[in-house]
Amino acid sequence: MSDDKSDEDEGRFDAPPLPPLLILAVVGLLCGFATIALVWLSERGCDRVRDTPNCGAMGLPLLVLTVAVTIVLGALALSRLAMPHPRLVAFLGVMFMLLIVLAFLSNDLFSTWTLLVVPVLTAITFLVAHLIAGRLERADA
Repeated sequence: MSDDKSDEDEGRFDAPPLPPLLILAVVGLLCGFATIALVWLSERGCDRVRDTPNCGAMGLPLLVLTVAVTIVLGALALSRLAMPHPRLVAFLGVMFMLLIVLAFLSNDLFSTWTLLVVPVLTAITFLVAHLIAGRLERADA
């Protein structure tokens, strides 16, 4: 018996016929919630180890790890849903969100409204990243 699936399509799931922009927004939203969860877990870990939620010298490595995990999760979700340029969109979407948060929202990160703002912002940055990836693809052609 021969296998009709190619190696490239082996890890993909048959996605329901959803609009691509909806898929991008939902994956971005989930990545935003994942970022918040990872930051919260980092704070709890620092609180337990150092008796303060301030991570000190471990703060930057934990932030880099959080960003890397979020990018990988976003890229996996987008590739499983057969979206074009999953790694580029996940990378740009998470990095755009990080830049905006660090530039404009860093003073208010520990308020409860952040639970809604960061995921919505990440959904928007995933949509922008998709548009940029499409423009880059057309520029190469």
